[in-house]
Amino acid sequence: MFRWKPILMGNTRWNIKISRLLLMFILTVPGGCEAASPHIEGTPYHHVTNGFRNPPGSLIYTGSLKETISGYTDRIMEGITGYAPVLSPDYVLSPEKVRTGRAKIKGKNALTWLGHASFLIHLGGKTILTDPFLTDYATGMPPFGPKRATPPALSIGELPQIDILIVSHNHYDHLDAKTIEALTGKTEIHVIVPLGMGAFFTERGYTLVTELDWYATTEVEGITVTAVPAIHNSGRGLFDRNAALWASYVLENSSKRIYFSSDTAYGPVYSKIGQEIGPVDYALLPIGVYEPRRRMKFNHVNPAEAVRIGLDLRARTIIAMHWGTIRLSDEAFEDPPKRFRQVADKNGYDYETAWILKIGESRILD
Repeated sequence: MFRWKPILMGNTRWNIKISRLLLMFILTVPGGCEAASPHIEGTPYHHVTNGFRNPPGSLIYTGSLKETISGYTDRIMEGITGYAPVLSPDYVLSPEKVRTGRAKIKGKNALTWLGHASFLIHLGGKTILTDPFLTDYATGMPPFGPKRATPPALSIGELPQIDILIVSHNHYDHLDAKTIEALTGKTEIHVIVPLGMGAFFTERGYTLVTELDWYATTEVEGITVTAVPAIHNSGRGLFDRNAALWASYVLENSSKRIYFSSDTAYGPVYSKIGQEIGPVDYALLPIGVYEPRRRMKFNHVNPAEAVRIGLDLRARTIIAMHWGTIRLSDEAFEDPPKRFRQVADKNGYDYETAWILKIGESRILD
């Protein structure tokens, strides 16, 4: 039998070569080159013949494929070797405290951060799960890919019954097939996804699946969900680049309006979104995966840009996410919350209105 481990763990030069090959054929490459494709006449701007594109005025990646691939070599090797950075205990709640916090919010409008972009949001008596990634690897073929550093606050088996499942895009760290397959009550969960992603769920036994285009709206048991633009991309393999749409969402009932961001870069579209949907009560914003800026700025905001989105949306409270769970870029693992706090303070958000949750922390939405 062919033995992978001695080759992959041996000569460094071969490690790098094999990693790059594996990356090309196994992982989606966020931030890769966008192939030119004509607009489909009579459809919105973001509809093109091979799928979708970002809103007008968005940055377009100009780096080489070689630069993009080389930027992910370290992440693949970390998965193979089992390396993962360690998050300070100051940012993670113990299982006992997670359970205590969950008990205190029972029956209230509240949320719990499970890690990365996964939240349990309790709104109007319904439980919403966002971007479920609750397993160990963000890849289609473990261990060849990024390895989770911080466990999820709740295991799949500890989740409450989910009423609404919302997914922003189909990258592995936001759409985890193992989590999706393991959820119970599939025929009762309302799944809301961007265009082109519905089949992923119906093939796995879900029956209440709604695909939304940007600015389209659906209502589920008293909660209105509207998809809005994000500046990112999609794909789970080598041949499905941007075939499915990506989106952020506004969740709203009679008392609360919550913005849940996809991965995104910053661009002029946020002023437009703010004018059309703002203000919001809470904005859940990604603050990690931003270095090096020469490559990441096309698809991921840094903490300062995250705060800027909050300002554009006229968000009363901004909530940091998408950091401290899995290392997908080059910034120090705990830099995002420090930078987020500094920028938030300078822009009028204090500790009461700029939340840096611990993984597993629950808070009531007043």
